[in-house]
Amino acid sequence: MPVKTKRRARSPVAALHSQAYERIKHEITTLRFRPGEYLNEAQVSKLLRIGRTPVHQALNRLMLEGMVEVIPRKGVIVKAVSLNDVLEMIEVRIINETYCARLAVARADENDIAELTRILDESEKTVTTSDTARQMTLDRDFHSTLSRAARNAVLAECMRTLHDRSLRFWFISLRDPAHHVAVKEEHRAILNAIKARDPDAASDAVRNHIDSFRRNIMRNILGGGQDTP
Repeated sequence: MPVKTKRRARSPVAALHSQAYERIKHEITTLRFRPGEYLNEAQVSKLLRIGRTPVHQALNRLMLEGMVEVIPRKGVIVKAVSLNDVLEMIEVRIINETYCARLAVARADENDIAELTRILDESEKTVTTSDTARQMTLDRDFHSTLSRAARNAVLAECMRTLHDRSLRFWFISLRDPAHHVAVKEEHRAILNAIKARDPDAASDAVRNHIDSFRRNIMRNILGGGQDTP
């Protein structure tokens, strides 16, 4: 008989590290920690009520992900929002997400389509609210579900990393109410193309969605909108 193994529980230290990472990342993504702001480990630890060691580890991880940077003899700073960074990510998204949509057309099952529909219906409820963080989370959930529907684990992991790095830009863009409405319509077009099993329409809908984001984020960054509360 096969030997049953128990899943090892996550240690308290690892749990605190993960908690610190997620909370600091959320503060950066939602601009509570602003671009260019210095992050003092002791102050962040006090704010989050988490020890300095998990905070230090979390900041190191965020540095590797490009969300913070270390300035010699000064400390940790939230990385500035760079137009070049977002344009490079958009180039990669267009290549990978249009292909991902084509795969999803062929491989998505009823559960995938039901989940995409549920997320989109939930997003519709936020159109009249100002909860940009919730809107951003649902946007990420839609794209994550689309990635999983492609049934390619390597591609899904690449997209997860790319989406995580894009979250701050999504938050900035979604603060524009008109763009928020447009996103819902664009997501609906993607979903309809997948339901119709039309790979060209799905690819075109994703490309249009990313182009719409590019135009809006450029207006926000070039117009100085990133620092608006």
